[in-house]
Amino acid sequence: MTLRLGQVNTVFVSSPEMARKILQENDAVLSSRWIPEAVRVLAFNEASMVWLPPYQRWRNLRRICKTQLFTTQRLDSYRSLRCEKVQELMQYISDSASKGLLVDVGRVAFSTTLNLISRTVFSVDLADLYGESSQEFKHVVEGILEEAGRANLSDYFPLLAKLDPQGIRHRSTKYFKRLHEIFDENIDRRLHRERDGTTARNDFLDELLEHQVQGDGTKFDRQALRCFFSVRTHSRTSNGDGDIFVAGSDTTSSTVEWAMAELLRNPRVMAKVREEIVRAIGFSREVEEADIGSLPYLQAVVKETLRLHPPVPLMLPRLAEATVEVHGYEIPEGTRLLINIWAIGRDSSLWTEPEEFLPERFLNKEVDFKGRHFEFIPFGSGRRICPGLPLAYRMVHLMLASMLQRFDWRLPEGKEPRDLDMEEKFGVTLIMASPLKAMAVPTKCCLHYIDIW
Repeated sequence: MTLRLGQVNTVFVSSPEMARKILQENDAVLSSRWIPEAVRVLAFNEASMVWLPPYQRWRNLRRICKTQLFTTQRLDSYRSLRCEKVQELMQYISDSASKGLLVDVGRVAFSTTLNLISRTVFSVDLADLYGESSQEFKHVVEGILEEAGRANLSDYFPLLAKLDPQGIRHRSTKYFKRLHEIFDENIDRRLHRERDGTTARNDFLDELLEHQVQGDGTKFDRQALRCFFSVRTHSRTSNGDGDIFVAGSDTTSSTVEWAMAELLRNPRVMAKVREEIVRAIGFSREVEEADIGSLPYLQAVVKETLRLHPPVPLMLPRLAEATVEVHGYEIPEGTRLLINIWAIGRDSSLWTEPEEFLPERFLNKEVDFKGRHFEFIPFGSGRRICPGLPLAYRMVHLMLASMLQRFDWRLPEGKEPRDLDMEEKFGVTLIMASPLKAMAVPTKCCLHYIDIW
């Protein structure tokens, strides 16, 4: 479908066949980004892997990301750290349960993922599960994503951009400045330590600083570091290449939150996945990443969550660098392209009972989310597929399995599963309009195990 939005031609793709044409067969000419005004602030779009065209600098940034952060060897080396962060999450939930407090699932999943990433990159925690320190970061992240996803007159009528009639650019600049302040504090602390001759931490920041050459567009100057850390407006679990913190924290936590909401809304599925976890692992030990392969129903639950609630409902907009013919249709140079993953996931010609949460549809079915099956591409496909897919896979499954193994989950008193608010808040990312809050009750068989943590 082609729409003329203001002065911009926009093509919407909502079928797997056309998605394949765009993302696979014509990927070379259709993989540049159309850049919204909300991210044309502080020169962010000129250094961010999300928005750079797929040329040399983009390739260098992506190569460093894939070889230094998301290789199997590097991910394996941080396995104990992921277990530590999940154990901290379990302790927090246990403490909340003992006090009869509801658990804000999205907030604690966000804080856990944020701390995992910040420990990997900076060797420090940026969030406190028991405090409000993560709330500011979450507020900034959600603010950036909301502004980037907001309908902006300046995007449709470029002559209005300097006027910023809706104040979107102004608010976006404020959010980015605060984010950069947080990153600058950690970068400056590391540079000061190096000048003092302190032993290196051998974390990801050390790796990036080795590539830092001021003014060299293929290396990491201060602006490139900020942008690399700042915002991938689709995770860790989202559907495009990009920068580290927002993608990993926001989209991973929203996937966990949506999965828990669907399980609470579907007690039959909740009981079935918990039975699988108990049968495969029991209560005598904590869940490990190596267990994920023996939990096919849990994997199906995650897939079904991503089908119904893709982290980014519309893939980040692409731009036609030249006029190209796709399946008999001409796409003119300069056209913006949007792939509607949300619509593909709910297409009744592709999925039986598409509005129902039925993980069984993925059992004994060769459909994965690695970009090969275009009816199911929550991480995208082609050259701009999400490089953080391996980390997102591990974190989402590990958090969910641990939460379900150690606790029974219930809605607040007086609320029935059918009463659960599943309204979606659309933006660049897809989040719950009403944050999920639930009661955790320690499973009787593991009360002693939790106590000794």
